[in-house]
Amino acid sequence: MSDYERIAKAIDYIVQRADEQPALDEIAAHVHLSPFHFQRLFSRWAGVTPKRFLQVLTVERAKRLLRESRTLLEVSYAVGLSSGSRLYDHFVQLEAVTPGEFKTGGRGIEIGYALGETPFGRAFIATTARGVCSLEFLDGSDPVTPLENLRRKWPGAVLKENQYRPGSILERLFGGKPIGAGPLSLHVGGTNFQTMVWKALLRIPPGKVVSYAQVADAVGRPGAARAVGQAVGGNPVAFLIPCHRVIQQSGRLGGYHWGETRKHAIHAWETATYGECSPWSPHGVES
Repeated sequence: MSDYERIAKAIDYIVQRADEQPALDEIAAHVHLSPFHFQRLFSRWAGVTPKRFLQVLTVERAKRLLRESRTLLEVSYAVGLSSGSRLYDHFVQLEAVTPGEFKTGGRGIEIGYALGETPFGRAFIATTARGVCSLEFLDGSDPVTPLENLRRKWPGAVLKENQYRPGSILERLFGGKPIGAGPLSLHVGGTNFQTMVWKALLRIPPGKVVSYAQVADAVGRPGAARAVGQAVGGNPVAFLIPCHRVIQQSGRLGGYHWGETRKHAIHAWETATYGECSPWSPHGVES
């Protein structure tokens, strides 16, 4: 059992019993570790103690973050930030598939793909010469399903296993290496509305959350929270397009394409890595 699998089991246990505030000994026993070793493993993986993680899970905390973030997206649009703006340690720009590429299914484009390790389990990543076009977390070791998804989305492309470039991107994201001077590009295909929503998600800094309704307001479609949810669910690039930072207005996490447990894990990891930012403002953000 990998560290993430053991941590995921502990997270499920904590989530199910969050209202009961389970003790360290109880959680450790559930994953068959001593309290001492479990505390060390959890803190090394998440960067926070199990007790702190329990605090991260509370609905009241999520509601507070939602209140603080109520104008986050509107402010970013007002100051004219592009999707390539640097937000904290992330420097990501989104480039949409051209109409010609969409029509031909990416004919003539070469896509390299690889498997790699992340703090949230194994992942499948694929890149074109213009950026990351797919990133999926795997719940097993079989990459067939994401590879089939890739072939379906890019039927005209040439797919080649290529460990170096896609794998190096995972290292930049999760290996403690800086993003670097150049932007980390995404090369994705979607409707105009999907692309608009995905660009809005790129403006949400780590440690912040927004609701589906707030995203709908920010993209000029008030009342379209359900459509936003569908666009969020169609995100082809896990983590980089941070759909995990969109939660329900009630403060509940809501669904996640790669599993609610993983969404809890990512929130804990980002809280430990970036901290809980004060209410966001454009100051200190590089355009």
